Amino acid sequence: MDVHNVDLTISAVAEKQYPNTQFPEIAFVGRSNVGKSSLTNVLINRRGYARTSSQPGKTQTLNFYNIEDKLYFVDVPGYGYAKASKASRQKWGQMIETYLTKRQQLQGVIALIDGRHAPTDDDVSMHEWLKYYKIPTLTVATKMDKISRGKWNKQESLIKQSLSLDANEQLVLFSSLTKQGKNEVWQWIEGRM
Repeated sequence: MDVHNVDLTISAVAEKQYPNTQFPEIAFVGRSNVGKSSLTNVLINRRGYARTSSQPGKTQTLNFYNIEDKLYFVDVPGYGYAKASKASRQKWGQMIETYLTKRQQLQGVIALIDGRHAPTDDDVSMHEWLKYYKIPTLTVATKMDKISRGKWNKQESLIKQSLSLDANEQLVLFSSLTKQGKNEVWQWIEGRM
């Protein structure tokens, strides 16, 4: 999709604040600092539109980005951030679970993992959880420009094995620096609209 118009419609903490449209929604989930904002910025052809932060755990709301009045990207708070209080993590967890399981406009989830490492226990749990709820999911390995091209196949195998991805589950290797993987991610998104 060629993106010209993007609008951060609302940063929501409760169901009653979600946009009241029938636009399809694609949610972005992943650990804190995995690159959700960077992926969003590449997809919408903007620099710094979705806020990137060096401080993990910064996003504490569901951020709804209206893309061309056709769909919403929904940036979900990162998981696995130890410094957030247990009460905060519990509150975010309930907000995220409610959104992912009850929102009828949700057409799929892009689950981001750091491509430089093996998926964490939290990544594996999230993958299993999304699979359990039968939510269409695209797994995207971020920060691929930070490892040498010769190690990509090894990393890809490690990620697929760790997450037990089957033949029907797509994994995209992504770099916000080189834009590697951008077209594959858009193809998947457009297939959900």
